[in-house]
Amino acid sequence: MKKYGVNELRRMYLEFFESKEHLRLKSFSLIPHNDKSLLLINSGMAPMKPFFTGQEIPPKKRVTTCQKCIRTGDIENVGKTARHLTFFEMLGNFSFGDYFKTEAIHWSWEFLTEHVGMEPERLYPSIYCEDEEAFRIWTEEVGVPADHITRFYRDENGDCDNFWEHGAGPCGPCSEIYYDRGVKYGCGKPDCKVGCDCDRFMEVWNNVFTQFESDGNHHYTELTQKNIDTGMGLERLAVVVQDVDSVFDIDTMKAIRNKVCEIAGVTYMTDKKKDESIRLITDHIRSVTFMTSDGIIPSNEGRGYVLRRLLRRAARHGRLLGISGLFLAKLCETVIAESKDGYPELEEKRDYILKVLTLEEEKFNKTIDQGLMILSEMEEAATAAGSKTLSGEDAFRLYDTYGFPIDLTEEILEEKGFTVDMEGFKKAMEVQKETARNARAVTNYMGADATVYDEIDARVTSSFIGYDKSSASSKISVLTTDTELVKEVVAGQNVTIMRHRSMLRWVARLQTSVRLQRAMLYLPLPIPLS
Repeated sequence: MKKYGVNELRRMYLEFFESKEHLRLKSFSLIPHNDKSLLLINSGMAPMKPFFTGQEIPPKKRVTTCQKCIRTGDIENVGKTARHLTFFEMLGNFSFGDYFKTEAIHWSWEFLTEHVGMEPERLYPSIYCEDEEAFRIWTEEVGVPADHITRFYRDENGDCDNFWEHGAGPCGPCSEIYYDRGVKYGCGKPDCKVGCDCDRFMEVWNNVFTQFESDGNHHYTELTQKNIDTGMGLERLAVVVQDVDSVFDIDTMKAIRNKVCEIAGVTYMTDKKKDESIRLITDHIRSVTFMTSDGIIPSNEGRGYVLRRLLRRAARHGRLLGISGLFLAKLCETVIAESKDGYPELEEKRDYILKVLTLEEEKFNKTIDQGLMILSEMEEAATAAGSKTLSGEDAFRLYDTYGFPIDLTEEILEEKGFTVDMEGFKKAMEVQKETARNARAVTNYMGADATVYDEIDARVTSSFIGYDKSSASSKISVLTTDTELVKEVVAGQNVTIMRHRSMLRWVARLQTSVRLQRAMLYLPLPIPLS
């Protein structure tokens, strides 16, 4: 089997399904469209839900994509294992009421054996225990020996790994394909087989046959329109094809990993703790690069918080490796170089992405040093008192006074065997909110809630000159987001711009002398305070 690169495998897959009359679509944005059930796109089929449900008409009944995905449910394991990622690419071919099991199974086998070059004798399909149709296609049509097929059964709760179901709605059996990577990746047990937790038998393909409607209580009716949802992790496929130990050893990831080592001046696989930091940074820089490219801005809530958390975790682990100064933008350059083949928009938005990441890293660096010092003192005090728990009050003081993220506090302390009194933290947070509400009620005699604008120097003013001029230049005096005064703002943020002179006619209709001018910015580069 030839050791194809990640970019080659992506092209090969999409071109193969184009040859099977599929419409190739670009990856959808990581920001879900009209789907409030998801914070971020987390699977290849997620953007296709409107097509599966009939809410929207697909552009064609056969579609193929390579979809950008973000999952943070196992974020604590990223870096610690050889397989966990927050960002990954999912190859998919989809049928909306067109072809079904026969074609899906035949094409999966054809691509893996004839195009990628996997040895048929090392491939082991699995089926849902009751799916005799899939068993017949695999054995009688494709020619796979029956002893190479694994049946998966339901457990005592009625759940089964090989039956895709999420509550009420469309569902159906699955048929995966596992590749035997050989005994060198196995656990050594004599009964090692498909389904074992070791790395010998690795799943590379998953056909989902959506053929039933579930009422949510394991009662099923046959669907009139049956669908195919195929998913295959690109990074996992590359691990098998390139015959490497982990996703961090495939070509595109290895390039980023090596750049981390170069910047830090360390060697991979010489120190367990450093290796964890290297892998974490390698993963997180991919996530933040793609999220920023899709217009997500660091913030304290929602998907913006996910971005901020990933970026700050990467920045802190850079410090653990001994990196001084800013480094994330340098790594971002490598991500763009390795991924622009499949995602040319990364190159197009390069300057914007680098600027956003640099601004956020600078902002974090201003808080991290002081916060780490204070946290260290708190640890020493707790240890002296015979405790391995940081009080909720101390954790909140770090957060409220020094801007130190609570999740970062938890992570740092966990590494040292400490815990955080989260109940105490939440109580302190609520007390602070209540105090702030009461303070606004007492001090703001105009009867309005205090806002960021109350922090602006009262001497900042502007005057409207649009009655007798059609253009003019003026100095920007103040920039704010919804929550704070800032020095720079970036595309996509809701901001306020205060200038010496105003040309905004809608403001003039309210009053001829104004302090505030509101605007939604969508600009190619950040606006500096000047």
